[in-house]
Amino acid sequence: GIALGECLLQALGDKRGIRRFGSVMVPLDEALVMAAVDISGRGELFWDVAIGPDKVGSFDTELGHEFFAGLARDAGITLHLRLVCGENAHHILEATFKAFARALRMAVAHIPFDYTVPSSKGVL
Repeated sequence: GIALGECLLQALGDKRGIRRFGSVMVPLDEALVMAAVDISGRGELFWDVAIGPDKVGSFDTELGHEFFAGLARDAGITLHLRLVCGENAHHILEATFKAFARALRMAVAHIPFDYTVPSSKGVL
């Protein structure tokens, strides 16, 4: 998460012409996860994703939180992840990653012919 966050921060540069915000709800069978991204320059994760049991195969489910916390902090993005419903830990984790990816895709999308920084302060 940390390495991906650093790469994302570098790739976004000065953030000119991006949408900045993205949000989505992603279903995966019984699981439904909401993700919202603000490329704000203020990296923080807001996590409301209760996952049990402790492992999916050999993967510790608590590492999902750690991955996204590092990514958000080092990319400088505000990231909200919320489990709306779900029981299967594998489905919950998969929906969480997919929801983040879709919301991020929206937030980094370029607005045609807009070369401004999406901030009232002119900098993110």
